[in-house]
This record gives sequence, structure tokens and C-alpha cells, in this order.
Amino acid sequence: MSKSLAKSGIIVSAMTFISRVLGLVRDVVIANLMGAGAAADVFFFANKIPNFLRRLFAEGAFAQAFVPVLTEYKQGQPLAEQRLFIARIAGTLGTLVTIITLLGVIGSPVLAALFGTGWFMDWYTGGPQAEKFVLAADLLKITFPYLWFITFTALAGAILNTLGKFAVAAFTPVFLNVAIIVAALWLGPQLERPEYALAWGVFFGGLIQFLFQIPFLRRAGLLVRPRWGWRDKGVTKVRTLMIPALFGVSVSQINLLLDTFIASFLVSGSISWLYYSDRLLEFPLGLFGIAIATVILPALSSRHVDNSTEAFSQTLDWGIRTVVLLGLPAMAGLIILAEPMLMVLFMRGEFTATDAQLASYSLFAYGSGLLSFMLVKVLATGFYSRQDTKRPVRYGIIAMFSNMVFNVIFAIPFGYVGLAIATSLSAALNAGLLGYNLWRDGVLKRYPGTLTHLFKVTLAVLAMVALVLYLNPTRDWWLAADLSARIWQLALLIGAGGFVYLAGLFILRVRVR
Repeated sequence: MSKSLAKSGIIVSAMTFISRVLGLVRDVVIANLMGAGAAADVFFFANKIPNFLRRLFAEGAFAQAFVPVLTEYKQGQPLAEQRLFIARIAGTLGTLVTIITLLGVIGSPVLAALFGTGWFMDWYTGGPQAEKFVLAADLLKITFPYLWFITFTALAGAILNTLGKFAVAAFTPVFLNVAIIVAALWLGPQLERPEYALAWGVFFGGLIQFLFQIPFLRRAGLLVRPRWGWRDKGVTKVRTLMIPALFGVSVSQINLLLDTFIASFLVSGSISWLYYSDRLLEFPLGLFGIAIATVILPALSSRHVDNSTEAFSQTLDWGIRTVVLLGLPAMAGLIILAEPMLMVLFMRGEFTATDAQLASYSLFAYGSGLLSFMLVKVLATGFYSRQDTKRPVRYGIIAMFSNMVFNVIFAIPFGYVGLAIATSLSAALNAGLLGYNLWRDGVLKRYPGTLTHLFKVTLAVLAMVALVLYLNPTRDWWLAADLSARIWQLALLIGAGGFVYLAGLFILRVRVR
């Protein structure tokens, strides 16, 4: 079991790694083009809203509800019934998302006012940030159709994942990054406002992702013509599971939108500093946390259908151990190397040393919650695979309201950094609630060696941290060094840290396999 999951996890991580590397290249290009100023704030804002809805209608809530039901059809129904179910899901979901997309494009000023209230108030009163509101409304008209493309892309990816073809869906985001990079480098210099070029990159990136997966569905015999099926038995089941999951799986995204809302009242650049730090957080989160959650969801769903209770618990335990093994050193690395990484990746063009320093503060806060973010992804599958979407929603609501309270507590003294602190704390609370209730259900079990595994990994991480802190030069050195010297020094620190961590695991006899 673990070998099969590990193989799938490696495939997803490898494809995700390519995508994340290109994502970092994309962010480097954007930082060089626009830095962390007003235009960058607005573009990140216009890109964040359709991405938030993507988590609801596509990769997040929909996938968590759709995959377990499709697994039932795959194991108990002929191919014709599977095709009919997929056709009705595609038609029903597609109709709803088409309506939402049209409303989003037409009502972009309303969305800009709702989530960028600080900018709207300046526009209404003739304040200094009035132009941000107008620009946000314009960019949203270009970026919002991305929701339509990515919804069908995610549907195709969920189908392929259920068939065990994880590589296709994991590789697909590469095309979005390539499209934005090309738009920034080719179209950006030709326009007076380069942020419009980036918005068109998002639009065409979504289109290319959608077209890429069609041949793979055809080859699998599951490319169907969408049909309306609101009252279809399978669609109704997905709909019933998805409605509560809409909230539960997207709590972190709602928290990020709340951060954006509050940041619109803060000093210009706050949204950009949060964005760049969040992008570095997303690299290990996607590479490890989301990849592991992706591969164990179909496996857990199959074990639930087969009533294999012990195998279900062992699969979940494997996911948690793997997250700890990979997530703990990644979290420590983000925290202690926050500013050097931002300097190496983004400090050029319009992105200044001050921007790197200010973004490092929020990265430190976000990084402290990385393990919690990963655990939420994995632990939530323990509920969704059993078609239990109501309780994660309950815990998600608690986490969201706690995030609001934390925002008030920390944003007043710490500004945008307080928003990142609040997000990390609410993620820790969410992970704790999910884990405790899985344990109370008898699903999450403490197998022999689990606590010992955690202790040994922690010791290896502490050895890694000690070495990196010892080798890390002063901030003045990082500021004075040229780009090549920074790259080599960062590579040395990461390589030395990784070597010590692996050596620590070997010495402590952690059974990595």
C-alpha cells in the first residue's frame, strides 16, 4: 500500500515541482516588472478573487465531493453509467459556473468594492487610492473568465486522478505559469500598463490548461458531452456533499480574502508583501501537503467503499507521517531563510531590499503555520473520503471566526504581519479540531512508533537549523553580495541543511521507506 502511495506521491510531487518552479519564475518576472507597488497590489487582488472561487467550484470543495462518488461508480457501475454521471456533472456544474462567470465579469466593480473596500472608499471620497479601485474593476473583467476554464480543467483532473493518472493534472498548472511569463516578457513592455498584460496571461493560461486535458479524457473513454442533470442521483449526492464542503475546504482561502480586505486599508504594498510570502509558502505546501492529500483521497475512498477500516487508518497514518517527515524541515527552512530566499528570488528591478525585508516578516509568520496547513489538507481527506462533509465545515467555521478574532488582536499592533500570524494560528486550530475528532471516531489511530517518529524527525530538524544558522552570513553580507554570490550561498545553506537532516534521520534510524 505505502509503496503504491509513495510512487503516486512522487509522481505528483515531481510534476508539482516543475509547476512550482515555473511559478517562482513567474513571480520573479512579475516582481521585476512591477515590484510591490500599487499596480502589483491591484493585479494580485484581481487574480486572487477568481482563484478563491476556483477552490470552491473546482479543485477544492468539488474534488472532495466528486472523487468519492466517482470512485463508487468506478467500482460498482459499468462504463456507460460512469460516462452518463460525468456528463451530468459537467453539464450541471458548467451551467452554474457559466452564470457565475458572466455575473463576475459584468459585476466586477461590485466585487472590487466588496473585497477592496479601502480602495472603493478612496474612490468614493476622492482619496489617494481611488485609481486602484478603477484598475481592479477593469482587471477583474479579464481575469474572472479563468474561473470557467479552470473549473472544467479541475473536473478533468479529478477524473484522471480517480483512474490513477496523477501526472496529467499535476503538470497542467505549468501552462498557466508559462502563459503569464510570456505575457509579462513579450506583451508587458508593449503596454503602458503592464498589469493588463499579466491579466491576459491569466486568461489565456486558463484556456490552455482546459484544452490540454481533453486528449487524455478522450483516450480514457470519458470525454462526454455535458448534460443538465440537477436531479440525477449521482449529481444530487455530489451536490449534497459539496455544499458544506464549499465552506469547509476553503476556509484558508476565505481567511486570505479577509486578509486582502483588511490589507486594502493598510499601507500601499501590504497586499504584495503578503502575496510574495504566500507564494513561497505555497511551494512546499503544493509539493508535499497537497500532493499527499491528492494521492490518498482516492485510496481512502476505495478503502471506505470496501469497508477496510484498518487499511483506511493505516493509509491516513502514512499520510500524517509523510507530512511530518517533509513538512517539518520545510517549515524550519522557510522561517530561518525567509529574507535570503526573497532576496535571491525577487530583489531586482522594482522589487527593493526594503520590500524583501518587509515580505520576510510575513513569510516568517506564514511559515510557522506550514505544518498546520499541510495537516489540514491531509486530515480533511479522512472526512471527505467517508463522505462526511458537515463536520469539517463546523471546524472550518470555528477556525474562520477565530481568524477574525486573531486579525483584530494582531493586525492592530503588527499590521499586515498580524494578518499572517492570524492565518497560521487559525490553521493550527483547524488541524487540531480535525485530528482530535478523527481520533475520537477511531479512524486516526496511534500506531507503534508514530510518536517516536515525530521525536526523531524533530531532533533531525533541530540539527539542521543549528547548522544553517551557524553558516548563514549577516544581512549586510546578503545586501552587499551580487546575485550569483547570493544564489551560491543560498544553495550551500539549503544543501548543507538537507544533508544534515538526512544524516540525522539515518543516525536516528528513521525508517524513511
